[in-house]
Amino acid sequence: MSEFALSPVTAVLGPTNTGKTHLAVERLCGHASGMIGFPLRLLAREVYDRVVAIKGERQVGLITGEEKILPPDARWLLCTAESMPVDRDVAFVALDEAQLGADPERGHVFTDRLLRARGREETMILGSDSLAPMLRKLVPEAEIIGRPRFSTLSYAGAKKLSRLPRRSAIVAFSTEEVYAVAETLRRLRGGTAVVMGALSPRTRNAQVAMFQAGEVDYLVATDAIGMGLNLDVAHVAFAGLSKFDGHRRRRLTVAEMAQIAGRAGRHQRDGTFGSLHADGPSAFTPEEIEALEDHRVAPLKSLYWRDGVPRLSSIDTLIADLEAKPEQELLRPAPEAIDLAVLKKLANEDWVRDRARSPAMVARLWAACGLPDFRKLGVDPHARFVGRVFEALSEGNGHVSHEWFAGEIARLDNVQGDVETIAGRIAAARSWAYIAHRADWLASPEHWAGRTQEIEERLSDALHERLTQRFVDRRTSVLLRQIGADAGELPVEIGPEGEVMVEEHVLGRLDGFRFSVAADARAHDKRMLLAAAEKRLGGELSRRGAALAAASDSEITLSPDDGGAPQLCWREVVIAHLKGGTSPARPKVVLDRSLDCLDKAQRKAVKDRIERWVADQIARRCPSLPRLDAITRDPAASARLRAVAAALSEHGGITARDPVAKAVGALEAEDRKRLRKAGITIGTLDLFDPRLLKPAAARWRAALFAAAGGRHAAQPKEGATVLDRGAPGASAAMGFRAIGAQAVRVDLVERIARDAHDKRDGRTPFAPDPALATSIGLTDATLGKLMARLGFRGAPPVEGRARWTWRGRPAPRRRPDKPAQPGNAFAALADIEFGNG
Repeated sequence: MSEFALSPVTAVLGPTNTGKTHLAVERLCGHASGMIGFPLRLLAREVYDRVVAIKGERQVGLITGEEKILPPDARWLLCTAESMPVDRDVAFVALDEAQLGADPERGHVFTDRLLRARGREETMILGSDSLAPMLRKLVPEAEIIGRPRFSTLSYAGAKKLSRLPRRSAIVAFSTEEVYAVAETLRRLRGGTAVVMGALSPRTRNAQVAMFQAGEVDYLVATDAIGMGLNLDVAHVAFAGLSKFDGHRRRRLTVAEMAQIAGRAGRHQRDGTFGSLHADGPSAFTPEEIEALEDHRVAPLKSLYWRDGVPRLSSIDTLIADLEAKPEQELLRPAPEAIDLAVLKKLANEDWVRDRARSPAMVARLWAACGLPDFRKLGVDPHARFVGRVFEALSEGNGHVSHEWFAGEIARLDNVQGDVETIAGRIAAARSWAYIAHRADWLASPEHWAGRTQEIEERLSDALHERLTQRFVDRRTSVLLRQIGADAGELPVEIGPEGEVMVEEHVLGRLDGFRFSVAADARAHDKRMLLAAAEKRLGGELSRRGAALAAASDSEITLSPDDGGAPQLCWREVVIAHLKGGTSPARPKVVLDRSLDCLDKAQRKAVKDRIERWVADQIARRCPSLPRLDAITRDPAASARLRAVAAALSEHGGITARDPVAKAVGALEAEDRKRLRKAGITIGTLDLFDPRLLKPAAARWRAALFAAAGGRHAAQPKEGATVLDRGAPGASAAMGFRAIGAQAVRVDLVERIARDAHDKRDGRTPFAPDPALATSIGLTDATLGKLMARLGFRGAPPVEGRARWTWRGRPAPRRRPDKPAQPGNAFAALADIEFGNG
């Protein structure tokens, strides 16, 4: 094969981190023109960006299967090995990772470039030390130069994911395993970047940028990481030591292990490697560890080969050349690649043979078969796709139709979906990008190349966003970095709406004294977020405690009924609850558990302030209740007065007269005077304080009733005088007396009673003024029942007007009321009705 050596050939061999690629780039830029072939599209793009920075965009080209940037004046080309224009006359040619000639899937491409790609002035072959024996025999004119590693690589043992050091890369060998490891790291360490060969350069660069910038401290990758990608990695951990190579699952070779492990450390910084498993098939053997640390790899014994310039006179001749065996003993026939498998599949189709009769059409068929199976569909589905492409290329004007191309990429122009869905669309878009970059396959290749690039960029941005959403919890990541340094120095900030943040990442909300973790935090993160926030919220909570202890009356409110114990709020957050006390006028104040964060002295100060506020509110809204309570405890008061006061106090300042009629009848003038001074009206049917019927007082009575353990009494519509019996608020608790089908407010019942007594003259029949009952809203039936309850009976009407005559005060009516529970002053109130007529 020495006839291919047209220029000085130098082979620069050595382990990773020896500066081989950097040297090749320097040599490339030192020549008037040149070209480097890389194993990955990602690596070609990375070096392209570096050379553009040196030479300028107009002088540098990028050629990969799916991307072609080729300015008219381009003199320096960065390519994937498959896309290298081997026949282009350039001064310098380099092939990176040339030891991939031993790869069963792509090896024949690298072997072909190793043997045929030459620069006019200089050729450089870069690779592993394992390639040296092959070069000495296949390219004897090559000068082999060894390069030592810049830093030390050492084994750090097996470490679980939870114990991996920062700046670690974890290598897995399937997409499923990559995602599983990434998800675990998100939970344990706040997140990770993800790098796979199938990612578009834009997505890959965005993921790597997160890692390089320190936004995440971990990176999960496939073995693509071993192909020269420059990353700031301190430790490489192997999730496993076996991979599926397209035919079987096998253990990695030491050379493959070395290629990946060697990514640890950079320039002069030492690196380490290890595994996630201490024993079993996923653990390193002592021999492997020693070989990796000493950079010893077994020499290659053969390379895969396939004719790089097959004859195109016919389909059969093409297939025969592609299946031909190499002449050199060191070369092995390449396993059947998918392009050859697709060609043989299509060769069985009569219509394909009919169209591929000339060398030009055979060449066109072979070019179509070179369309990579980016979607990993397998031979049969991919062959159908290639067949359709060839069908378009072999008829009419020889172009793929705009309608088909546009329809397919329009279908892919959709950024919705999960990681797998968007990754699938990118893979499909790469197929169309490949077609668009074949100048003779489309009528307007530049237009469609730009269009596919736009779609791939949008999908790539969406994929980066989904990967970040799925595998990065920025809150946890930030916290772990901060906590790892000094938990006491967390830069916690509280926003105007109570949002608690660390470096602009919202951890949760501080509502009053209660910190709640952000709703989108997952269950396993909540404990850490809660602990992290509370470590730095002590000062703010103390400040709020002091503000509450000094709060003005207007800042504290009684919450609306919620079916449980009444709540007291400060700045719209719950701070305490009312419970039953020794009397309705003296409920207990129980601080909300959220105030447990305050120290003992602050909690006492806060409780004292709330108790004062409650006492003041009761004295203002329900002034008779404290006075009645005082009478019940006054030893100087008569027994009959204390009994009446106790009944009134027990029922919240409003009670039916019948149950206490005997005690009321025995009251002395001084007793009645004291009740009037307390605000109590001794009515015909009821004893009550009219002030307690106002909305604010009714609200407090309902709260005190609920605090004592009773059911919440529904409040009547504000200003209501008469309600339908059974309507909300039509209860004794709210000061309404049930009469027939209606419930009448007790002060209006007393007003009607007094009006009737003012108009009667002994037992002479009389006709009361109907306007009063009408204005209140009483029906005739209700009025009749009420008059009877007041001690009147009907008399013959005169001129259609109802008349009544006095028959004497009726005997007290008693009904079996629900007994009050001991210490539960309002327990019976909800079930009391002041007579039903």
